[in-house]
Amino acid sequence: MSGLVLHPLNAALIPLLGEWQGPGEGTYPTIESFSYGETLVFGHVGKPFVAMNQRTSARGSGLPLHAEAGYFRPQGDGTVELVVSQPSGIVEILTGSITETEAGVEVDMSSVGVHTTPSAKLVRETRRRYVAEGDTLTCDFWMAAMGEPLTHHLRSSLIRRA
Repeated sequence: MSGLVLHPLNAALIPLLGEWQGPGEGTYPTIESFSYGETLVFGHVGKPFVAMNQRTSARGSGLPLHAEAGYFRPQGDGTVELVVSQPSGIVEILTGSITETEAGVEVDMSSVGVHTTPSAKLVRETRRRYVAEGDTLTCDFWMAAMGEPLTHHLRSSLIRRA
């Protein structure tokens, strides 16, 4: 996105911008644990939001597992909103905080609404945390679904691609 001027509200999210790749691990009480590869891209178009596109694949076979797209909407007071849409019929609306650190940024958000299509699995609540420190990004995801309380589900450790 060279040549575009970063909107001032996005300044705290600069450490997230770019393409990230790496391994992840998933676990949940209702499924077998699994490993995956993740690609996460954050970009901007000069407006007061940062776009996010994520996709995962099975480690080993490379077959696609999951994808989602969303928009971080920083509010200028250290808070942020995130809207995420998944092809599985789930839309998350989250709010939380942006904390700038010496090494980068931490974005921690909890859902204020999770909406599903009639055929999607019921997800009641989510939480997401992204911690960027230099060229390393750690992503954590919690969910309350399938009758389970809010439980840690996914963790990936990604490296920024040049």
